[in-house]
Amino acid sequence: MHQANRRSRILVVDDVPVNVAMLGEAFAADYEVLVATSGERALELAVRSPQPDLILLDILMPGMSGLEVCRRLRDDLQTHHIPLMFITSKGEQADEEKGLSLGAADYIVKPFHLPIVKARVRTQLELKRKTDLLEELAARDGLTGLPNRRAFDERLDQEWRRARRSCTSLGLIMLDVDEFKRYNDHYGHRPGDDCLRAVSGCIAGALQRASDFAARYGGEEFVVLLPGASIQEINHVAERIRQCVERRAILHAVSQTAPVVTVSLGTTHCWPRDSAGSQVCVEAADQMLYEAKRRGRNRVCDGQSV
Repeated sequence: MHQANRRSRILVVDDVPVNVAMLGEAFAADYEVLVATSGERALELAVRSPQPDLILLDILMPGMSGLEVCRRLRDDLQTHHIPLMFITSKGEQADEEKGLSLGAADYIVKPFHLPIVKARVRTQLELKRKTDLLEELAARDGLTGLPNRRAFDERLDQEWRRARRSCTSLGLIMLDVDEFKRYNDHYGHRPGDDCLRAVSGCIAGALQRASDFAARYGGEEFVVLLPGASIQEINHVAERIRQCVERRAILHAVSQTAPVVTVSLGTTHCWPRDSAGSQVCVEAADQMLYEAKRRGRNRVCDGQSV
């Protein structure tokens, strides 16, 4: 969730130490400032969590130019959303046009008037804050407060590519509420909504790491993504969710599984590779969910690593 009260982070990129020091000092009182003196270092800091909210970038640098840094940032799904401002001595209109065409949000020519730069930085950060808030609202399920299916698909793609690069694994849990249609038909939609909110609370409460991610997948179905988790850790989280829902003791008088609301869960442990897409992980967890329901529901079924 967007942290509205934290200080914004600015990444200053310039190969001249005096320029870095001047800009860093100018912004340190109001923002958290990160610095890089090369394009390669800038790319490293841009993907490191927590990511910068704005990048101030020189064009003329040895090795990788600022234009190339901008191009790579815009081509990477992890960094394409970060606004970027060029601060450079290249003041020809053609240079400015090229910088803006690559996706820069602003272009400032040296020598500059520092109060003007500060004002333009404030503008870009405010736009970023509003954009982040709108995107957060668009990615949130209105009923449960969990991220929605779109947010999960985006997060899965990001974590899949990260795990493939670092040769680490992904854990996935798929679950749904047992005999939820019967519950809805018998008690009505408002109690049905309350039931889904209770289940989502159990899911959120079972997650213990900052990297863990849960979403409402659709209807009464939910999904949990556990980057880097072992098979044992994945199944432990799944069992915690199952037990929490059962302990809530939400009456389900027409269930053929139990007198209270229960959930079935399928888990999988995935090793991302170039030859397969992230859907192989979803499909494996979904198969285990089907198996849990086939075996009588209110249980966790775990599959082998894929």
